Amino acid sequence: MFKLPKFLRKSSEEKVQNNTAQESLKARYKAFQTLLSTNNQVLELMADLEEKLSGEYLFDTHYIKTNAQLIGYQMVKIIDSLNVLSDNKYSQFTQIHAGINREIEKILEYKVEVPVSDLTIPLENLTGETVGIAGGKIAHLGDVKSNLNLPTPDGFAISAYAFIKFMDHEGLLEKISKKMSTLSIDNLEELNKVSKEIQDIIVQTPVPPDLQESVLSAYAKLCKKHGGKPMVSVRSSAIREDSEFSFAGQYATFLNVPGDLIIQKYKEVVASLFTPRAIFYSKTKGFSEGEMVMAVGVLNMVDAVAGGVMYSRDPNDPSTDHILINAVHGLGVTVVDGTVTPDTYTVSRHPEGTIVDRIVSDQGKMLINAETGELREVPVPDDRKGKQCLPDEQIRILAKYALELEHYYGCPQDIEWAAGSDGKMYILQSRPLRILVSATSGAALPTRFENYTIILDKGVIACKGVGFGKAFILQDDEDLNNFPEGAVLIAKHTSPKFVTVMNKASAIITDVGSATGHMASLSREYQIPTILDTEVSTSVLQNGQEITVDAINCNIYEGKVPELIEYAQNKKEPFKETHLFKTLEKVLKWVVPLNLTDPNSETFKPEYCKTYHDITRFAHEAAMEEMFGIGEEHDVEDTHTIDLSAGIPVDVHMVDIEGGVKEKVKKATVEDVFSIPLLALLKGMKSMRWPGPPPVDAKGFFGMLAHSASVPENQLQETGKKSFAVVSKHYVNFSIRLGYHFSMIEAYAGENINDNYIKFFFKGGGAAIDRRLRRVRLIKEILKAMDFRVNIKEDVMNAVLTKYKQATIEDKLVVMGKLTAYTKQLDMAMFNDAVTDMYVDQFTAFYSLSEP
Repeated sequence: MFKLPKFLRKSSEEKVQNNTAQESLKARYKAFQTLLSTNNQVLELMADLEEKLSGEYLFDTHYIKTNAQLIGYQMVKIIDSLNVLSDNKYSQFTQIHAGINREIEKILEYKVEVPVSDLTIPLENLTGETVGIAGGKIAHLGDVKSNLNLPTPDGFAISAYAFIKFMDHEGLLEKISKKMSTLSIDNLEELNKVSKEIQDIIVQTPVPPDLQESVLSAYAKLCKKHGGKPMVSVRSSAIREDSEFSFAGQYATFLNVPGDLIIQKYKEVVASLFTPRAIFYSKTKGFSEGEMVMAVGVLNMVDAVAGGVMYSRDPNDPSTDHILINAVHGLGVTVVDGTVTPDTYTVSRHPEGTIVDRIVSDQGKMLINAETGELREVPVPDDRKGKQCLPDEQIRILAKYALELEHYYGCPQDIEWAAGSDGKMYILQSRPLRILVSATSGAALPTRFENYTIILDKGVIACKGVGFGKAFILQDDEDLNNFPEGAVLIAKHTSPKFVTVMNKASAIITDVGSATGHMASLSREYQIPTILDTEVSTSVLQNGQEITVDAINCNIYEGKVPELIEYAQNKKEPFKETHLFKTLEKVLKWVVPLNLTDPNSETFKPEYCKTYHDITRFAHEAAMEEMFGIGEEHDVEDTHTIDLSAGIPVDVHMVDIEGGVKEKVKKATVEDVFSIPLLALLKGMKSMRWPGPPPVDAKGFFGMLAHSASVPENQLQETGKKSFAVVSKHYVNFSIRLGYHFSMIEAYAGENINDNYIKFFFKGGGAAIDRRLRRVRLIKEILKAMDFRVNIKEDVMNAVLTKYKQATIEDKLVVMGKLTAYTKQLDMAMFNDAVTDMYVDQFTAFYSLSEP
């Protein structure tokens, strides 16, 4: 059998090995990029969810469910990417994620629990505590009747339990679920078809005999009380109706119904759960058919001479002290459906009920109850045409009722009313008034106060609000221990460590930072007014200076601005009291809080991750650590390398993992390099004269030479090792061997500030330990001046700088390139501390720390 010559077989084996190593590097880098981009998506989703917690935005259950599911999915991608990077070192995160996800699902698993009750219940026996029995609309009307003793029509509820019995009768629910299971709401033709089929099934299905008997018995009692056979209204009262979900106009209500049609109209109201618009609304809000439960109210019809709607506060400007009343002649239906322009009465909220304004409209038609059991449209009688629908006394009575209802329910009310021919003013419905956020927050707040001096008016708002206090300019993280109560924290850069003073800070301002970063999330969690990325706050603000921070319009004022502070104190968000808002709060407790704030802490470990935010924080740090060791753990000498001729005395070999070097180049020049961070490093290196600054004196210089001659052979061999750079367009991992030292610079420089970082590692030196320590101290002082976080153990240094804009990262890498050349073999000249200080000052003076 023919065999390849040994040297050819060896070449082939090496090629396979090189390809395998190269693909491994590329796979890890792809996982790293996926982790970074997904991490940013999660932070943006978290920021959006936290923004809703400000109370200034309306949302629904569908929003919470959708975003919680999306974050959960993105977390899986982060965990999978981290395990690709680390060879499955962090497999425990799968269980941690599953546990958090289960807790969130428990919160969002809304199950309508319908208690066993009578099939029909008199209105006077209902209260706000019976919403699960009679639905929100009728339960609250019962509350108005029994607890507030305000006039309401008599009547009864057909309970939610009655609905469950109806759905179980003759397999009705099973038939509906079968129809709904394959329904796509995106197909309007199918939606209309399925809707009609379901409604037909409901209307054609007889109610259980005991339900029919209960309804007829309840109506008989109504007849006995009022005499004859009174007409009734049959009103929807779904379990979630009049809650934080609008459901406005989704379900049917029938007026002027004769007693023998109550059962038929009841079935039609139930069927209205499945109209095309109701199905669409429910599906888009995230409800299943199991959550759609309908109670029904049967109320005695009021013989109305006028009717309408009343708001206990002006929804367009709730800061005014006014009640708004809309009124039409006859039944108030024409106000709700907008077919008639109503009278509008503006009434003072003060006890005397002064009518501030009245607009009387020319109403040509009105609706009345017809004896035949229908509604009839008739002309407004001549003696009432062009006149107020209500006399002033009845307007004041309605205003009084509005205040009582608002006081009882603790929030502004949207009220339907009717003026009976008997002279009474009847309350037909009272529900929370939906006030647009734009009407409650900031409408009257000017963008700037001209009588006060603005020191700074740029940056990115991470958490809205107003804060006042003395500026505390942070020089070092240790200064946080001295942070005074009520001060404004001013810092160059964001840091999760600031959480330790968030219970004392009145506001936070930074030069650099992202509104989707970890610290920004903490600010929103603690509701601390925060402005980031001002660029110059630490230089234009003075320590101890009194300032007012307007994190609504992004202004920082000199001194105190009482108008802003008063605005912040008086601001109210009634939406925060809703069940929906509290559900979001519960969900976010498993998403947003950050417990892992310090990477150097003993608790910065997977087992201490309690939230999704903890996992993202840990994964981001761990991913950088894994990438930092990419050149050592994956022997880059086993990959296809590209020699680099860069005009520096360093033997550089590059490994391109994605677009960092011109294609098909075996020997590259700087012009062939596309890697943004490597180009910045090379720019700094090339700007220096090598090997570095001259020694302090001749003795020091000859000492360096003598020491070199006495270095053991194994150390001299180390000095001959190659330097490797793993590169992509936005990434570099540069392992540099200069003399007896080994250093590594890793950097990512891209468009998203949250991705960007520089990591630096240094170890080695041919000098005695005291001189090596002085060299490390020199590098430490220079890096700290560049805003790096530095950690030193003996002569081993780790430093990191994160979350700066790409241009700033590039500038700092240029300086790192200069520093690499400047410190080459410098430890041999570090014969005392004074010389070390001199070299620090020399570098600072001659090589700018902020400019290339």
